[in-house]
Amino acid sequence: MDLPAVVVPGGPMLTGHFRGAPLGCGTDVWRLSEEVRAGTLSREAFLRSESAMIRSKGHCNTMGTASTMACLAEALGMTIPGTAGTPAPDARLLERAHETGRLAVSLVAEDRTPSRVLTRASFLNAIVTLAAIGGSTNAVVHLLAIAGRLGVELILDDFDRVGSGVPLLVDLQPAGRHLMDDLFRAGGLLAVLKEVGDLLDPSAPTVTGEPLTAYLDAAEIWDETVIRRRSSPLLEDAGIAVLRGNLAPRGAVIKPAAASPELLRHRGRAVVFDSVEDLNARLDSPDLDVDETSVLILRGCGPRGYPGMPEVGNLPLPRRLLEKGVRDMVRVSDARMSGTAYGTVVLHAAPEAAVGGPLALVRTGDPIVLDVPARRLDIDLPQRELSLRTPVTTGFAEPARGWQRLYIDHVLQADQGADLDFLVGSSGHEVSRESH
Repeated sequence: MDLPAVVVPGGPMLTGHFRGAPLGCGTDVWRLSEEVRAGTLSREAFLRSESAMIRSKGHCNTMGTASTMACLAEALGMTIPGTAGTPAPDARLLERAHETGRLAVSLVAEDRTPSRVLTRASFLNAIVTLAAIGGSTNAVVHLLAIAGRLGVELILDDFDRVGSGVPLLVDLQPAGRHLMDDLFRAGGLLAVLKEVGDLLDPSAPTVTGEPLTAYLDAAEIWDETVIRRRSSPLLEDAGIAVLRGNLAPRGAVIKPAAASPELLRHRGRAVVFDSVEDLNARLDSPDLDVDETSVLILRGCGPRGYPGMPEVGNLPLPRRLLEKGVRDMVRVSDARMSGTAYGTVVLHAAPEAAVGGPLALVRTGDPIVLDVPARRLDIDLPQRELSLRTPVTTGFAEPARGWQRLYIDHVLQADQGADLDFLVGSSGHEVSRESH
C-alpha cells in the first residue's frame, strides 16, 4: 500500500547452555536430533537440551531467517541503523523502539514511504549483507517478493552476480560458531557492513533520511573472533550460489558457507522421494538402496506442490548412515529449508516438479552431478532419454476449493519470489469508492 512504515525487529533470544556449551536455537535442534537417531544421544537428554535452549523471549539466536531478515531490513534502510540484532530482553531495544515511535511521526508528516526508501541500490546492498553475515537462503525468495511488490527490478541471478564474491565475516551458527548475542556484543551489523563498505551503494537511503553508509564511520569491531576483518574472513566467497542445468533450468540455490567443501563438486546416484510422507515412510527402511555417495532428491515441496513451499529441504539422513558416522550428503529439492539449518543442500529448484519441472523426471539410480564452482546441477543423461519420460504426478497438492485452490492457481515459482501473481506491483493506499 506504500504507507509510511518503519521496522522494529523483535530481537534474538539470549544464549542458552547445555552441559556447559552454548546452544543455537534451531541449528542445535537439527544437530542433536540426528545424534538421537544415530544412537549417540538419549531422547531424555535431547529434551533437556530443548528446555535449556530457549532461555528468554526472542527469535532464534542463530543466523536463521529471523536474524537474517532483521539484518536485511536494516540493510534495506527500513530500520533506524544499529537496531538489528539487539537482543529481545535488552533494555536498549526498548530505547530503540521509543526512538522509532518518534521517527514514525516524522515519516507520516513527511510522507516518507517505503517506495522512497527501497530502491534497487537498497536491494543490492541487502545482497552484499546477506553474504557477509552468512544469512538464510529464505532471504532469496523474500527479497524477490518484496522487490516484486515495489516494482523494483531484481532477479535471481543478481544474488550470484552481486553476492558470490563477498566474504563471510560473521562467525555465527549455522555457518560458524557463535550466536546473535555475541554478534551484538562484538559490534553488531554496522561493524560488519563497515568492513564491506566499498561494496555498498552509498546512494541507498534509510527511513531516517540519511544514507546507510553515513552510519558506518562510528562502527567498531570489539571482538574479532565473532566479526572477522575483511583481510581474514571465514570464507572468501560466501554469497548464495545460483545453480542451473537440466535439473533446474530456471535456477536453484545453495549456501556454500553452510555446506561441506568436499561435496560442492559431487556425482552420485539419485535416491528419490515423491513427497514428505514418502520420505518419512522409507528413509530408514533397510530396503532403501542408499550410501553416503547418494544424492537424496525430494520433490513435490515447491510453492504449488505442497502447497506453500515448506522448510523440509534439509532432509534427515538415513539412520544406518548416521550410525556409520555420516553427517552430510548432497540433497536436492524444490523446497526451502530453515535458515538455522546447514549441510550441502540444494533448494528452490525451479520450475518445481508440480508444474512439470525436471525434478518430476528423475528416477532412483539416475546420475546427478553437482558442481557449485561451475554453477551446475544436472541429471547426467541424454536429453532424448529424458524427453521420453512421463513426469511423476503423484504426491502433489490438488485442493478442490478455498484458499489453497486460490493459492495454487496464482502462486509464482521460487525464482520469482513465490508470491501471488496478483500481488506483484504496488496499488497504493487510496480508497477510490466509499463503502457506505
